[in-house]
Amino acid sequence: MTAPIEVTDSDKSAQPEAVLEGVSRKAIQGRSLGRIAWMRLKRDKIAMAGGAVVLLLVLVAIFAPLIVKLLGHPPNEFHQELVDPTLGKPYGAFGGISWDFLLGVEPGNGRDLFSRIVYGAQISMLVGFLATLVSVIIGTVLGVIAGYFGGWVDTLISRTMDAFLAFPLLLFAIALAGVSPNELLGLSGNGLRIAMLVFIIGFFSWPYIGRIVRGQTLSLRQREFVDAARSLGARSPYILFKEILPNLVAPILVYSTLMIPTNILFEAALSFLGVGINPPTPSWGGMLTDATRVYSVAPHFVIIPGLAIFLTVMAFNLFGDGLRDALDPRAR
Repeated sequence: MTAPIEVTDSDKSAQPEAVLEGVSRKAIQGRSLGRIAWMRLKRDKIAMAGGAVVLLLVLVAIFAPLIVKLLGHPPNEFHQELVDPTLGKPYGAFGGISWDFLLGVEPGNGRDLFSRIVYGAQISMLVGFLATLVSVIIGTVLGVIAGYFGGWVDTLISRTMDAFLAFPLLLFAIALAGVSPNELLGLSGNGLRIAMLVFIIGFFSWPYIGRIVRGQTLSLRQREFVDAARSLGARSPYILFKEILPNLVAPILVYSTLMIPTNILFEAALSFLGVGINPPTPSWGGMLTDATRVYSVAPHFVIIPGLAIFLTVMAFNLFGDGLRDALDPRAR
């Protein structure tokens, strides 16, 4: 017979790590996917800096009237006494920058550049976010339907995507804005212009996200959890909204952050071409249009709105890249 194993006091202390005295229950709790993504995102300092700038821009757009009231002057108020009547150039160095005019004044009329940049952020953020929302809704719905049902439905939607992608969007936007009525559906003036820009940019940009959603759906519909739902008698609407769509949130969110700066640039381009926001309402593209006539005597008038567009697009792109890496399940 084998002698019994003698257990000593030192052996009693060799307990599993999970039950050691002093180790709290909280220390061994699992982490959700959202918490893991947030931890990854926090480690990316560049992405966090981009996100901070994006948040700052959103707050500036929301509280533009209060900011201008505290730090600037009305955006359409002329200060011609600050401008040389002969050259049209602002008095003082760097375009008339001072404590009263933080970014200087416009050549010719002396309007406060700081106030116009702040109010221009409202237009850019509004058009960028709303146009992206329209694209995401249309692209997600049609992309999921095409990827899940396949067959003639997939063929029809895919060929529609190809037609929209081949459409000359810029030329169509210029033509449509040029023939738009003064009033439509109760909207007029810049309200109508903003609605038209949102419709044009959003409605004709949905195929980009639609293709991504379609490809992801083609992969997800073959997964085991979808087969399990079918075997339990789940119908297509339940599978689409409860099983597939939740798994599409990450790619949709990432691509949306990359679409917003593209839409902001498109709005600025249309305003630069004169078919965007009507003056004197400030917009960054419209300010660049005015600057092309006086850039030789007032270069700051080109640099400031151009820099605002550059920083906005850069911040969104950096944040979008970091968000993509954080939500990637294969990332370490």
